[in-house]
Amino acid sequence: MKNFEEKAKAYALKNAIGHDAKANQGAVISALFNEGLKKEDVKKYAKQISEIVNEINKLSPEEQEREFEKLKEVVSERPHREGLPELPNVPKTGVVMRFAPSPSGPMHIGHAATGTPSSLYVKKYGGKFYLRIEDTNPENIDPDSYKMIPEEANWLFGNVTKVIIQSERMQNYYDFAIKLLEKNYAYVCTCDSEKFKKLVEKKKECPCRNISVKEQMIRWEEMLDKKGYKEGGAVLRFKTPKEESGMENPNPAMRDFPLARIVEAPHPLQGKKYRVWPLMNLCVTLDDYDFSLTHIIRAKEHRDNATRQAMIFKLFGWKLPETFFLGRYKFEDLEISCTKTKAKIREGEFAGWDDIRLPFLAALMKRGYQPDAFAKMVEERGLSEVDKVISKEDYFKILDGLNREIIKDKAISSEFEREQKKSKETIEILMPDAKKVCGKITLKLSKLREGSLVYLKGFGYCRYNPKEKTNFWFAHK
Repeated sequence: MKNFEEKAKAYALKNAIGHDAKANQGAVISALFNEGLKKEDVKKYAKQISEIVNEINKLSPEEQEREFEKLKEVVSERPHREGLPELPNVPKTGVVMRFAPSPSGPMHIGHAATGTPSSLYVKKYGGKFYLRIEDTNPENIDPDSYKMIPEEANWLFGNVTKVIIQSERMQNYYDFAIKLLEKNYAYVCTCDSEKFKKLVEKKKECPCRNISVKEQMIRWEEMLDKKGYKEGGAVLRFKTPKEESGMENPNPAMRDFPLARIVEAPHPLQGKKYRVWPLMNLCVTLDDYDFSLTHIIRAKEHRDNATRQAMIFKLFGWKLPETFFLGRYKFEDLEISCTKTKAKIREGEFAGWDDIRLPFLAALMKRGYQPDAFAKMVEERGLSEVDKVISKEDYFKILDGLNREIIKDKAISSEFEREQKKSKETIEILMPDAKKVCGKITLKLSKLREGSLVYLKGFGYCRYNPKEKTNFWFAHK
């Protein structure tokens, strides 16, 4: 790179000015990629960049401003795109899109990243935005999710047209399964799972595949019958068409994949009313068709599922929605698994889903984060299929900066002075690590309503909470 040191310093100064006088090394490296820095050379320059960032961070905000004036011509302005890129083939009536979380727990920052783009496109073009709760796995459902997910989705998106609960559409799925069997597009397989796996590996057809349609219907009825097949005794499978190379499809995951199975566990909403539960590729295919989806944005790990569903659409001659894939945030030091977090809540490590230490929307709403901050973050990232490896600190540095711009004019300002102990004259602030900070403020609490955003000078943004022992929840600096 030409003028490497000068450019690194210029970008460090620019980053510091926009982030409370503290430049971030990762942001500087990212900016230098646009100047020609190659990924394979990052290690070579990392120490030098770190030294430059440290020197910039020692300067006062005024000194940073003065230094940047000398170097601002060095900084390249990247073309700025307002909002997300345009979608192809948008109908005049608008788009029909969906966000489809599993109810294994409430929503977290990962859901915000994958669900927000669809919401934004429906706001942009008009149309319908469905929230679809995919609850056809009775063994991995948190009953509280049925209430929390719609509430959080309404807060985050603000434009949900309708909430669809898949377990309330079971007869639709059964009718679809029968149609697949009648058209010889599916079959009931009674082979042992290990035996079937070996047949897949050898690209050989299962003996159940070519049994007559009449016999397949008898087997289907036996799957439904409580006195029929036991759990694991039979599976409804898609019959991969010859046009897709059948059992010789180059991708083993495409060879006669399962569509429904027997699960004896009770369902939180349906109890033991049903024992045959559809899998994703049956119910998602039907839902996307029945609700006339025009565009779908989904996590890229569902690429194989998208291919499977496209096979079924093709057999029926249905118009396939335009489909796009998103990369994930891969956090280096942050746990966003609902299952693991649920276990920690049960063990008493966290007070609940809204524990201020958690990256779940219930906690972030409590602290004062705004839906528009998540929307801006999504717009800045775009529809990228590249996974982004990021630390908790770097993620929240970006989110905090966006949130700060949104709430700075909404927040009520107050002087703040730290105190060692809680007294009648002090307020108490619950921090994200669950520690409490005491202090005196010049603001009268009687002027605040529950949920008011307050900027405590020299400390940070908080949200007023008169109902619990703490007066405020800390949001960010």
